[in-house]
Amino acid sequence: MAKQFLIIGLGQFGISVARSLAEKGAEILAVDADADRVRVAADLVDDAVVFDATDEQALARTAPDRRDACVCAIGSESKEASIICSALLRQHGAKRLIARASDPLHERILRLVGAHEIVNPDREYGERLANRLIYQGVIGEMPLGEDLVITEFSLPDAFVGRTLIELALPRRFSITIVAVRRGESRVILMPDPNAPLEAGDVLVVVSAPGAVARLTERY
Repeated sequence: MAKQFLIIGLGQFGISVARSLAEKGAEILAVDADADRVRVAADLVDDAVVFDATDEQALARTAPDRRDACVCAIGSESKEASIICSALLRQHGAKRLIARASDPLHERILRLVGAHEIVNPDREYGERLANRLIYQGVIGEMPLGEDLVITEFSLPDAFVGRTLIELALPRRFSITIVAVRRGESRVILMPDPNAPLEAGDVLVVVSAPGAVARLTERY
């Protein structure tokens, strides 16, 4: 059975979440007060409706309690609406509520009204871009909760020809290698601890925040 999601707020962030979930086969109900945004979403999701998400009766009819997750993606243009909507979703039984925040105060209030997870896409993208600009070789990264991050970075020249056993990255940097991308096609290889790494390899690793930065600063 396909997972069911409720997405409220169809700006760039909300529509991107809806599109990605739809491509993965999820059933999505998308909501926005802007009819033009809803018309765009209607081509992507199972159902899209126009109403004000602070309208408690209308929101209750979306059955938040029956959804695998609810996403309040209302942007910074209406923090009050995002807070009210998040509170109502929890009151109507949302089992997993992910809410978008635009600043630390907004985030704290969303947590107080019951949001299970908070995302700040502008801040997170800015942090990832800053890391790519500052730390040579970092291609991209994605947080895994608050205490882990998955990072792709180009193999330092000093690592070419050496094996993962020799490098001992888990012991020296608390970095776990989960895959190696190799060649122009970037084929994904399972890490072989005894195989020499090659020039042009890209390492895909899981670590605590800052661990890859320490490695790249050293090498």
